Amino acid sequence: MRVYVTGASGFIGSHVVRELRERGADVRDEFVDLGDRPGLERAVKGCDAVFHVAALYSFDEPAPELERVNVEGTRNVLAACAARGVRRLVHTSSAGTCGPVAGRQATEDDSPPSWGLAGPYTRTKLAAERLVLEAARAGLDAVVVNPTTPVGEGDARPTPTGRMIRGAALGRYRAFLDLGLNVVDVRDVARGHVLALEQGRVGERYILGGADLTLEELFAAVCALADRPRPRLRVPYALVRAGALVGAINRHEARLARLPAYFSSAKAARELGYRPGPVEPALARAVEEVLSGGGGGASG
Repeated sequence: MRVYVTGASGFIGSHVVRELRERGADVRDEFVDLGDRPGLERAVKGCDAVFHVAALYSFDEPAPELERVNVEGTRNVLAACAARGVRRLVHTSSAGTCGPVAGRQATEDDSPPSWGLAGPYTRTKLAAERLVLEAARAGLDAVVVNPTTPVGEGDARPTPTGRMIRGAALGRYRAFLDLGLNVVDVRDVARGHVLALEQGRVGERYILGGADLTLEELFAAVCALADRPRPRLRVPYALVRAGALVGAINRHEARLARLPAYFSSAKAARELGYRPGPVEPALARAVEEVLSGGGGGASG
């Protein structure tokens, strides 16, 4: 099988490329700007499938740039697939388009709260996902995967999640937010992408998650691996909100801290055979990379 992967040099994308090659796929991974539709058509020509992993994962970039990359870039990938007759598209979205939901794990049947869409990152990821699902309804063989919070080696730029792991591993934090995340090994996320290619139903989305952890638990695990003292001061959400009002905290990230971001991967387990392992080995690889000074690379 010949496959093209957008964002192949990024965090998730590089692991998807590795997983595909280990399974014997002929992978094209050359960089093409998502604004270059003719270039994308050349890249996907002759491919059986495309993984659209590339995205701008940032809470700091201006909204027009997020719109250009995440939404218009996805529109261009869809057009290139249609023009070149690509048989299958796997689109990487975000679990943030499914939740969070108060009091329980969010599923693929859920939607993000209205306040969660005030930030351009989640808003543009949802808009891109809707383009893909609309194309699927129109006849494109497309499926969506929704990773939660991937961790592991190779988050070199780093992403916002990678910066958080890096900060904890280097002992830069003395406090933690009263927050929860669903954390998953990036290698499991890559395997989930390939399972979606092989078994995902057209027009469906699949949450690829791992373990629900409080931020206190996550920081404690990272600090233990890095032999650093763990943060002890719990910061309530009211203080986070006040910090955002005075500009001390990114207001988009502050909104996302309002609810624990817990998610269920039951649908992916049931339909794809997705079975994530423990997250501790991924955290260990991430911490080892931070402490060894690893870096460089791009997002995706």
